[in-house]
Amino acid sequence: MRQQATLRTTVSIDGVGLHSGHPARAHFHPAPVDHGLVFLRREHSEQLIPADLDSAATFDYATTLKRGEVSIGTVEHVLAAAAGLGLDNCLIEIEGPEVPILDGSALPFVRLFHAAGFERQDALVRPFTLDRPVELLRDGKRMSFEPGGSGLTIRYEIDFPHPFVGQQELTYTLRPEEFASRIAPARTFGFAREVAQLRARGLARGGSLHNAVVLDDTGILSGPLRFRDEFVRHKVLDLIGDLALLGRPLHGIIHARKAGHAVHIEFARALHTALTSPAIEVAEEKSEVFRMPGRRERLGS
Repeated sequence: MRQQATLRTTVSIDGVGLHSGHPARAHFHPAPVDHGLVFLRREHSEQLIPADLDSAATFDYATTLKRGEVSIGTVEHVLAAAAGLGLDNCLIEIEGPEVPILDGSALPFVRLFHAAGFERQDALVRPFTLDRPVELLRDGKRMSFEPGGSGLTIRYEIDFPHPFVGQQELTYTLRPEEFASRIAPARTFGFAREVAQLRARGLARGGSLHNAVVLDDTGILSGPLRFRDEFVRHKVLDLIGDLALLGRPLHGIIHARKAGHAVHIEFARALHTALTSPAIEVAEEKSEVFRMPGRRERLGS
């Protein structure tokens, strides 16, 4: 186990909200031992929003946290940066309804945290570990967990019917010394044909060719890719950010296929349930819970 870590000093960054289109500013403050990653909207300073599964509210093209009537959107990239670098304790103060999207990746946050520096604290991190498998199936989407190893290994598969995406697969073991170069630069992506529909729903109003990889039917509109498989790398980034809502570093092996934010969060909740209860099975049709000691935990069908 390693020591917990916080930032040495407060740092800030400006941008725009991906979905709201509103100006956004984020301030990252050092925090004490066992504080965790906690959000605060400056205009609602009375309400703290811990980065945990109880706060997870909506997952429509991004992950939104909410406590009471206060919400903060698009938290996954900054949470991925924190989890990827081993930042355990931080007060994240946001001006605006969302974390700024910046260039659509976690790299600006990684660089900002490195500029602030890290301070080791007098307490150890307690990893999140399970001793049995967990599996989730939802409408052709699949996630599974297997115990093993002293860290987190992710195998992610995607399949999009587009000549620049198609089938992609990546296996990645989370290491702070590699996260900045292998995963953090991967940008969010979307399809030009969906933009009007998203904006009609109040989404993607701050999206542009500068903060996302945008594809039309035959090519890429936003310039060259950072990686040949940037799309699946960004999915790994999103999953690391969503799993950060467990509150502790997860140890084990994750396999995800055609998943997304909603499935990530449902799976994280299944892992949390498995940690505190006997193995269970859930029937998707009736949402009934059956306790099945000694068997694989399986959700859905």
